[in-house]
Amino acid sequence: MSAQPAKTHLFLFDIDGTLIASGGAGEYSMRLAVHDMFGVENGLQGVEIAGRTDHLITRNVFKKFGVEWTAERAAAFLDLYLAHLTVELPRKNGRLLPGIVEFLDALKERPQIAVALLTGNLERGAKIKLTHYGLWNYFEFGAYADDSFDRNRLGPFAQARAHKRHGVDFRPERTFVLGDTPHDIECGRVIGARTVAIATGGHTREQLGAHQPDFLFESLADVPAVLSTLGVA
Repeated sequence: MSAQPAKTHLFLFDIDGTLIASGGAGEYSMRLAVHDMFGVENGLQGVEIAGRTDHLITRNVFKKFGVEWTAERAAAFLDLYLAHLTVELPRKNGRLLPGIVEFLDALKERPQIAVALLTGNLERGAKIKLTHYGLWNYFEFGAYADDSFDRNRLGPFAQARAHKRHGVDFRPERTFVLGDTPHDIECGRVIGARTVAIATGGHTREQLGAHQPDFLFESLADVPAVLSTLGVA
C-alpha cells in the first residue's frame, strides 16, 4: 500500500462571513448573554464584533460596563453565549456561503493540502456553528479564541499544530489564510502567509482591497478559477 504524499500546503479558514453566514445568530447570542449578565438591551452597541476574538469581545463588553475582567467572569459570560448560540442557530436564516462545500471538497481531494481553522471563535463555538452547517469534519485542527484574545497571535498556534500533526513546517508561501475582514488579512500577514480576502462578509471588495491582500475574490463560487489563481489546481 503506497504512502500518502507529504503535506506541502496549509489552508487556514476563518468562519463567520467566510464559510457561513449565521443569519446573525452569533451576534444575537452574544447580545442575549450581555442581557443575562448586565440586564441591558442592545448592550453590544459600540463593541466591534467582526474579525475579533470572542475573548476580546468579552473584555470589551466588561470594559464598557465598568466590570473588572476575570477568567471566572469571562467563562460565565461565554457559557451564556454558547448556550444561546446552540438555541439560536436553528432559528436564524443562516446559510453556507457560495462555493464553500465544493471548495472544501476540492481541497480534500488534494492529499498535499492540510485544511484547518484560524478563527476568533472559541473552539466550542466553532464546533457548534460548523456542526450545524455540516462543515466541522472538513477541518483537521484549529487555532481559536481559547489560545489568545489577540487575533494576531493565533497564527503561530495553527502553525505549531500543523507541524505536530504532519511533521512539516509549512512554508509561508504555501500557507494561505482565508477570511472576510481586514483583521484576517493582518492575521495572515503576521505569519508571512498568503492572504486570501473574500468579500462575502461585511466588507466590500474595495474595502478589502485597500488592505492589499495577496488574493481577493468576490466569493469562492468559481472553484476551478480560485484553485488556479491560488496555484493549487
